[in-house]
Amino acid sequence: MGAVSYGLTDFQAIATGAAVLASGGGGSYHDACAILQELADKGWSGTVKVQGYDGATAACVLAIMGSPDAADGLTLAAIQNSVANTVQVLEASTGVPLGAFIPVEIGPINSLVPLIGAAMSQRAVWVVDGDGAGRAVPELPQTTFTGTAALAPCPAALASDASVPADIESAVLGASTAARVETLAGGVVSGFGGYSGIAMWPSNARNGFALSGSYIPGTLGQARALGLQMLQAVNPLPTNAVASAIAAITGRVASAVVTNFFITAVTQSTSSASLDSGIIRLDNSPDPSLSTQTHTLYNLNENLIMFSSSSSVPDIIAPDSICYYSESTGRGFSNASDDLALYFDAATGKSTGRAVSVIAVQTAPQLYNTPGVVASFAALLRNMGYAGAMPAA
Repeated sequence: MGAVSYGLTDFQAIATGAAVLASGGGGSYHDACAILQELADKGWSGTVKVQGYDGATAACVLAIMGSPDAADGLTLAAIQNSVANTVQVLEASTGVPLGAFIPVEIGPINSLVPLIGAAMSQRAVWVVDGDGAGRAVPELPQTTFTGTAALAPCPAALASDASVPADIESAVLGASTAARVETLAGGVVSGFGGYSGIAMWPSNARNGFALSGSYIPGTLGQARALGLQMLQAVNPLPTNAVASAIAAITGRVASAVVTNFFITAVTQSTSSASLDSGIIRLDNSPDPSLSTQTHTLYNLNENLIMFSSSSSVPDIIAPDSICYYSESTGRGFSNASDDLALYFDAATGKSTGRAVSVIAVQTAPQLYNTPGVVASFAALLRNMGYAGAMPAA
């Protein structure tokens, strides 16, 4: 695609579309809205150039890593500081100034992180229209960036959100695989308090600008297009209309699996590796004692599998996306506690009465066909107790 300029309205649309497409992860939509309001309140009225990777600009994958609930109440300053500190550490490690960033995944926060980083940069930094999954993913090995040998994951830089240089905590990791980076980074992120900026998979002249062909193109624009439809709707769109829009925009099969159910139970905990794991119960009545249909979602930050009480096979299984949407609010949401609070009252342990839907979206072909990705998802699912077959391409 040619270069386009995205401003604040586009950022808002991206966050709104990504809150559906992210499969329950990628950061809190509630926080994304608050961060963009902060950006508006600061009077920012600039634009960021977004385009396909040109194969000639030093770039890296840029994200916030860790538990969405640890990052509960994430602020604009926290993102700005995390990004600035992390980029500075990676540039010092590689000796190469960065001219472009790409999101690691689609998500309300992680789609915005490179855009905010570019917006706040003192240099002419732009953002690649794409990401490594076409959804949000629990761990780094579940991305297309792992599929090109020339695109080494390291050096990988992590840094805290401290605003005073003397207080910045940082680490530069060296490892041969994204899986090892994930393991090493988990301890670092936990030490930082549960979340961190991360910059990795550097692409520059030394590796022949190896980001080319290693990402899923057009996904920021897809999130923006979906978000604009949702934001411009006078009334909340029907679930089937959102599914149809996703299919038309992404070219991937999408269908509503559960429409206007209610979240009636939530179990959530954070692991030592700063991943939130949870179980979400959905019933066709806000009172589970009156329910005649129940579905159960299992997540590891992101939604990985959903079962029906009336079926012996999963409703949906990753790497296909398991996307949240609500006809009550007209928005998507994530598994972060502040997002779920609209639909489930943790204090009473009951549904708030707002209906939720779940849309299945077929895996982006490039993600499915990246060697090791499906096996990586399968390993996560096995750890959750699922030993059945994985979806066919």
